[in-house]
Amino acid sequence: MKLSFYTLTRAWIGAIALTLAACSSAPPAPNWQVDAKGAMDRAVAAYLEGNTRVEQAERTQARQQIARTGRADLIAQAELLHCAARVASLVWEPCTGFETLRPDATPSQRAYADYLRGQVAASDIPLLPELQRTAALRAPNDGSALPSAAEPLSILVASGVLLQTGKASPAVIEQAVNVASSQGWRRPLLAWLGVQVQRAKQAGQTTEAERLLRRVDLVQGTASR
Repeated sequence: MKLSFYTLTRAWIGAIALTLAACSSAPPAPNWQVDAKGAMDRAVAAYLEGNTRVEQAERTQARQQIARTGRADLIAQAELLHCAARVASLVWEPCTGFETLRPDATPSQRAYADYLRGQVAASDIPLLPELQRTAALRAPNDGSALPSAAEPLSILVASGVLLQTGKASPAVIEQAVNVASSQGWRRPLLAWLGVQVQRAKQAGQTTEAERLLRRVDLVQGTASR
């Protein structure tokens, strides 16, 4: 599946004035938009595939292109995309790049940043994209999976927030594994398989834990031949 910076940011962060794709009836997009879109697409793809070096280089390139506009809200949007990919991979760390821009970010962006930390205020939940609103309002005892028609990365982000807040059911975890596997996203797949391994061990399910560990070995390329 080809990643789209426009699609991902629209689904995760909402309708913010960064249109990175030109329509046939509109003038050609400025060079900075085209370059930023390509760099962000490559950055997200590289991170999910486990290539940190390429991700960092492309992220820097994208930020440099967007900075040419002098608009902090657009840079903040790129930083949120960067942090959302980490939440999807169960890397829960401060979104430092966004926090430095928080005073100039939009209300929707600030709500989304708080959501990624699992700390969104109830009054800000309506500002979130649809799937993330669903996750934020989810009851702790809800054992169902998330809507399967949603964007794959949006599902992983919502699943990551649910796990962070203690509301991820086995169905959500299994769904996250399947989504990451179907997309070939190595980094989040290993993270979510690790969750399943841990839970299987805690439940005394030795055979299941061993099966999952064999799958981890396959992803890591360390399986016996």
